[in-house]
Amino acid sequence: MTAYRLTLALDAGAFAVPDDGRIAVFRPRADHDLSSLSKERVEIIQGFRPDHDAWTARGYDASAVAGQSDYALSIVMLPRAKAEARAVIAEAASRTKGALIVDGQKTDGIDSVWRDCRKRADVTGTFSKAHGKTFAINNPAGFDDWAAGPAEGPEGFVTAPGVFSAAKIDKGSRLLVEAMEECPLSGNVADLGAGWGYLSHHLAQHDGIKTLHLIEAEHAALECARRNVTDPRAEFHWADATRFQPSDPFDVVVTNPPFHTGRAGDPSLGRAFIAAAAKMLTPRGTLWMVANRHLPYEAELSDLFRNVEEIGGDTGFKVLKAALPKRSSRTKT
Repeated sequence: MTAYRLTLALDAGAFAVPDDGRIAVFRPRADHDLSSLSKERVEIIQGFRPDHDAWTARGYDASAVAGQSDYALSIVMLPRAKAEARAVIAEAASRTKGALIVDGQKTDGIDSVWRDCRKRADVTGTFSKAHGKTFAINNPAGFDDWAAGPAEGPEGFVTAPGVFSAAKIDKGSRLLVEAMEECPLSGNVADLGAGWGYLSHHLAQHDGIKTLHLIEAEHAALECARRNVTDPRAEFHWADATRFQPSDPFDVVVTNPPFHTGRAGDPSLGRAFIAAAAKMLTPRGTLWMVANRHLPYEAELSDLFRNVEEIGGDTGFKVLKAALPKRSSRTKT
């Protein structure tokens, strides 16, 4: 497990843990180490479904959003996006009657957050280790101006801090929408990794669609999508797109798959989306997707679909259409 810095700090007595009361841990990834805390007292606040499910599988009480307003201790595992990091700290501070501990890597901006927190609160017990910091804020208050939630973003859509393309429309998604405008879609349709709903908003303009399923792992993004896609045909699923199992197969799957794990590029994520889509489709189903031009997805598509073609894009992106999933791809588990 990573982020053992928190465990070392707690074991060394750098921070006091109250003898009783609930302990909230905000945004811990699945590989974080919380072994120094009593599992029975911990509430995991994690809106990213794969991490949420990993904590639940270990026996922790996990929720997408915080469940109370008087935690004895709160711990924030710093997310990378600055606006989201500040918003999480503000929420934790408003819900904590004791101290607030913040842990993060230098690459996630912990040094900047530490300096900003010192300007407005009593910061103590700074513990530096493994290219990061852990510090405590006693009697956390005065962070209300950091609070942020869903708000109007690009082109009037509702977005939230930390979600993909919160500040502007993703160019790849726009290119995919333009390509699909030339071909009316129909039947049961899924938006895999729907984000805050840009693709689904435009999919809803196709009259032939019977149902529109938005499948998104990030709870905050899905809550924005509920406000951006109000079509009665829309159904919303807080789920890991690579593990989602529909009750009935889809006629069309549309996706702009992620390709980063943290800061590192990871094409395997896109390949996992492709494999998941192939299993979700009917024998005559079609996958529409967009990807950065340098990502090598054509081989995976050819392995899983009978027909694959590039139908749009520009110098930076390619829009791909794959039809007729092979029988083997639909029966794999």
